[in-house]
Amino acid sequence: MTEPLDNILIRIRELTKTFKQQTVINGLTVDLNSNDRIALIGQNGAGKTTLIRCILGQYNFEGELEVMGMNPRKSRKLILQEIGFVPQTPPPIKLTVKELINFLEKITHTPAAEFYKISNDLGLDIAQNLSKPFHKLSGGMKQKLLISFALGRKVKVLLLDEPSANLDPQARIILFDHLKNYSTNTLMVLSSHRMEEIGDLVTRVIEMDLGQIVVDKEVNNPQNILSHEKSF
Repeated sequence: MTEPLDNILIRIRELTKTFKQQTVINGLTVDLNSNDRIALIGQNGAGKTTLIRCILGQYNFEGELEVMGMNPRKSRKLILQEIGFVPQTPPPIKLTVKELINFLEKITHTPAAEFYKISNDLGLDIAQNLSKPFHKLSGGMKQKLLISFALGRKVKVLLLDEPSANLDPQARIILFDHLKNYSTNTLMVLSSHRMEEIGDLVTRVIEMDLGQIVVDKEVNNPQNILSHEKSF
């Protein structure tokens, strides 16, 4: 695996993504670093989720995008080994919980016990739900499982798209406690509308509007983040 220069894990230059003649990301340029904990904010339709999905290699794009020195379209399998991802909308996976855990244990070389531990911390007893198909779980149960799959691994990049959605208040507190204690060398990108939850966690705020970055600055206290809530 190619090591990135300095501490840059994601390098983006003039990134553009268009869907049916609608430009969703428009000439975006930015570097995301190994020690960044980023609040990715902006109105619905600003391009946040599309940016995350480009990083994951799910979309073709124009411009340059390197993740850990690799093209996410050409080296997707290698890149995904080093990325933990919580999507905004859970995928319609038809595997049972047990089958899904066994699959992830095999492909990520992560002991299932790590997934069990975080799920239990979040208030989900996996053992009582092993035979249930993932797509038939409640929204909160799906979210807790997806979070456990992302945080149970030791990765270089965490991409969290509205990670507290569908979580009860206690589970949200536990989630952000886990994030605060996660490795400081991991690049963390949190797209969230609950700015009060992540204000004391992040070190950088990136605000998007109409597919471009309109604010990119380091922050030192929660108030610097909370002042951006008017963007929503």
